[in-house]
Amino acid sequence: MDFQTLIPTLRRLALEAGDRIMEIYDSPDFDVRAKSDDSPVTAADEAADALISAGLRAAFPDVTLITEEQADSHALSASTFLIVDPLDGTKEFVQRRGDFTVNIAYVENGVPVRGVVFAPAKGRLFYTQADGTSVEETGALHKDVVGDVVPLKVSTPDNAALMVVASKSHRDQATDDYIAKYGVRDMTSAGSSLKFCLVATGEADLYPRLGRTMEWDTAAGDAVLRGAGGHVVRFDDHTPLAYGKDGWDNPFFIAHAPGVELK
Repeated sequence: MDFQTLIPTLRRLALEAGDRIMEIYDSPDFDVRAKSDDSPVTAADEAADALISAGLRAAFPDVTLITEEQADSHALSASTFLIVDPLDGTKEFVQRRGDFTVNIAYVENGVPVRGVVFAPAKGRLFYTQADGTSVEETGALHKDVVGDVVPLKVSTPDNAALMVVASKSHRDQATDDYIAKYGVRDMTSAGSSLKFCLVATGEADLYPRLGRTMEWDTAAGDAVLRGAGGHVVRFDDHTPLAYGKDGWDNPFFIAHAPGVELK
């Protein structure tokens, strides 16, 4: 893969998808339907997916494409692929809370090596550069002109006073019990893949997820965090989270800055 071509393409498609999502988000009303797994889907999910998928297939026709909104792609098997969640945090979108993201990642041999996470309602854009390091771009976020970028670097954690981020819509007692094992200075909630990005920026030290996620939910945020020096590991044995498995389900996981003493 030519990363000099990949990154501008992912960035532009994420921004264009964000525009479509915000057109629907800012409309007076929109329909919400339930998928077969009872998760919600809206016209914004579908419009963003169509835009991103068309762009990726045109630019990289020989690369396997996995996307949440196209069930046929879930039957594919690959270790190197592009993977898309066109609107992560649909519940946040429906409730107009703003914590939703566009997620596009490139996975190579089971590792998410490049990715982009765009939170259009918050105007925050995070991505890996061609060299694999992660940045947050600030400013007007023009489609074809890259603005100022801030290099991302994870925190140096104090294990007696950690900053923890947890899910806004999927927090449960098991998560709270796990967090209670740590010395916590403060805790915040966030939706979608923004939680990975908060660890990547150093705004949080630890993000545990003790609930179901799919690989399209996590791959882009995982890539951004890795590019900032962080880790995403399985909850059970603390080995790196791997991608391209049958079924596209993730195990429970922990995203963290190096130096956090995992329990």
